[in-house]
Amino acid sequence: MSFPTHRPRRLRTTPAMRRLTAEHRLSAAELILPAFIREGLSEPNPIASMPGVQQHTTDSLKRAAAEAVQLGVGGIMLFGIPAERDARGTASLDPEGVLNKAIRDVKAEVGDELVVMSDVCLDEFTDHGHCGVLDAHGYVDNDATLEIYGQMAVAQAEAGAHVLGPSGMMDGQIAVIRQALEEAGHANTAVVAYAAKYASAFYGPFREAVDSQLTGDRRTYQMDAANRREAILEVELDLEEGADMVMVKPAMSYLDILADVAAMSPVPVAAYQISGEYSMIEAAAANGWIDRRAAITESVLGIKRAGANVVLTYWASELAGWLKETR
Repeated sequence: MSFPTHRPRRLRTTPAMRRLTAEHRLSAAELILPAFIREGLSEPNPIASMPGVQQHTTDSLKRAAAEAVQLGVGGIMLFGIPAERDARGTASLDPEGVLNKAIRDVKAEVGDELVVMSDVCLDEFTDHGHCGVLDAHGYVDNDATLEIYGQMAVAQAEAGAHVLGPSGMMDGQIAVIRQALEEAGHANTAVVAYAAKYASAFYGPFREAVDSQLTGDRRTYQMDAANRREAILEVELDLEEGADMVMVKPAMSYLDILADVAAMSPVPVAAYQISGEYSMIEAAAANGWIDRRAAITESVLGIKRAGANVVLTYWASELAGWLKETR
């Protein structure tokens, strides 16, 4: 290619030209809003480390879900914070527990107009903060945890969740959940596998959001940040076990992993723009160091460009509103 025959800048001359030739576009329908509901609140509780995000009451959660529908957001991912915790996370199985009730409430509010998704994991429900039950040595017991995950999945499906999101990174979790759903008559309930979920330093604000009781870390079950090929193995196993979608988490620091997974996955690929990513952009914008709206849009577009079909982001509704303005 030679200059001046080839001038790539010709396709950048005006906003209209750039829109016309854009290789990737954001759509509100591809966004999922993570939302937290805390048992016992009388008013929404702001999360200090995540400005603009809050722990919801039932009423404020229903309003957030209704707003998401109005804005064209594709889905909502629910996380519950119970008033009481124990070593086995038994509140997760209570049909009237905070998360199962929230699923029913949101479904009653929005029906099938929004894909209602829920977190199948014990970390919010255990008094030790780990994603599974502990053995006598304090090690997370994989197979004992799977038994509870199967029960959680059925409880959430019966509450009305369209999609279940097992996020604990237990070996075999998708197979166990899929079997439990089939046996309970929930063949049409989908599962999004947190297939490549890394032990990341960027989860910090999330732990405030769910009032995590964690001591230690989750490195014996979440993936090591140094590993790339291993992610493909994890995805392949989850696909064999029946995952309807797969997820990479975190997103921004793992765009190479996301691209790898997107290149080989026969099912939709999700990526979770996690709390630390959110909080860093909000903090930089609050200090006047970056343009907030431009940075948010660019960060999500980068995740989409790397191959995500679906993006979980705390800006889902706000970003959907911007997309509506510029449509």
